[in-house]
Amino acid sequence: MVSIRTAAPALLLVLAGCVSGPDHKPPEMPLPAKFSEGGTKANGDIAGSQWWTAFGDSKLNAFAAQGLAQNLNIQQSLERINQAEAAVVTAGAGGLPSLTVAGDHTTSGQKGSLRTQTETRNSTGGTASVSWLLDLWGQYRRATESANASLDAAYSNVDTARLTYLQDLATSYVNARYYQALVAIARENLKSRRDTLSLTKFQLEAGAASRLDVVQAEGLVNSTLSTIPGFEISYRQAVHHIATLLNVPSSTIIAQMQGGGSQPVFRGSVRTGVPADLIRNRPDIRAAERNLAAATAQIGVAEAKLFPSITLSGAISPSYIHSPSASGSLTSWSFGPALNLPIFDGGTLRAGVKSAESSSREQYIVWQQTVRTAIQDVENALSAVTRDAQTVAALHAQVKSYQEALQLSTASYKDGASSLLDVLDAQRNVTSAQQSLAQAVQQSAIDYISLNVAIGAGYVPAGKATVAAAPAKVVKVAAKKAN
Repeated sequence: MVSIRTAAPALLLVLAGCVSGPDHKPPEMPLPAKFSEGGTKANGDIAGSQWWTAFGDSKLNAFAAQGLAQNLNIQQSLERINQAEAAVVTAGAGGLPSLTVAGDHTTSGQKGSLRTQTETRNSTGGTASVSWLLDLWGQYRRATESANASLDAAYSNVDTARLTYLQDLATSYVNARYYQALVAIARENLKSRRDTLSLTKFQLEAGAASRLDVVQAEGLVNSTLSTIPGFEISYRQAVHHIATLLNVPSSTIIAQMQGGGSQPVFRGSVRTGVPADLIRNRPDIRAAERNLAAATAQIGVAEAKLFPSITLSGAISPSYIHSPSASGSLTSWSFGPALNLPIFDGGTLRAGVKSAESSSREQYIVWQQTVRTAIQDVENALSAVTRDAQTVAALHAQVKSYQEALQLSTASYKDGASSLLDVLDAQRNVTSAQQSLAQAVQQSAIDYISLNVAIGAGYVPAGKATVAAAPAKVVKVAAKKAN
């Protein structure tokens, strides 16, 4: 027959191995074998892909490297990692023994006109108390598991902040160059329209044109002049935003970009991989999976509160008293277990379990939605990137045709074979086509940026290891077979 002295420790060991609540399992959902306009070849790790260098723009490359180190949004996300690490320590501390030590010294006595006076008395004491809540049902182990999952999510959120920053910076740079191009187009056309105005005045003096022709030519010149300030305002706003992203004065960026530059143009293709790659490469999906893991662990925390808890506590209090008439020491101590048994709480603890279960289901839905949205982001950007080159090529041809038409109409007007209206219409067509081409180049660059961000590329700074020292687990998916 097994004695109680032998069985009690064994029972405690068995109970110590109990953990309430379900274990987290990587979520699964059916995914297509490829994107609607993509291939079937999977991507590897693309976190360190510096996709912005494909534009061949040294200023953009320098801005990206500078901003990854100095951007305030990224620094905020890094601070949240420190907070999450502290939360891990806090979560696990409840399951460890706590020791508190205190000491005191008191001097007491009485003085007055009475003949009998109380002698001075010195009393010194101390207390050492220890308490340990036995984590029989795994409450604090689940809490630590949840905190670690939240820490993983914090690492992934830093990666998401980097992706968001890169998209914002690159898009703002593309916009700044776009408005610079519009200003250059307007000034170039302004010169052409002033030449036309001079020609019309000359024709008026020669009797080959009317005052109406001169007024129409002047109107087109002034119309062109009126567009330039708006383009310059938009350019300045884009540059100011770049300065904010880089955490530097606006004057610094204005000086660096004042000389002008061509619009960023990407020529080539992007390997998008397959939808299952997004589970590994998209940091927002990894964060959503880790949030699901944290919520699942909280179910165990809530369930553990339904069961009895045992706390072992003890204290020792030595004291020393000294006075002229007496002195000596006294030590008191205590030790014993305490049992806490929840019997009736009005349904509070059960409601806590239901709330934790509902939160876990919600996070699973959030994860599903994040995956679906990521697939949509890639397919939208991929559809645009595959067609942008066609638009740009057609507009290049259109600009060339309208420029030739302007040359022909101007020559014909000089010879008196056509009216000024033909020249003015040709100039308007050239301006419109040039602006449309600049906008198409801008949109092409933005779509390229969006596609790379959508597949989760480029958030790891060059020459540095990923921030996620404890990365989230790769989530398994059940991909559909291609037809």
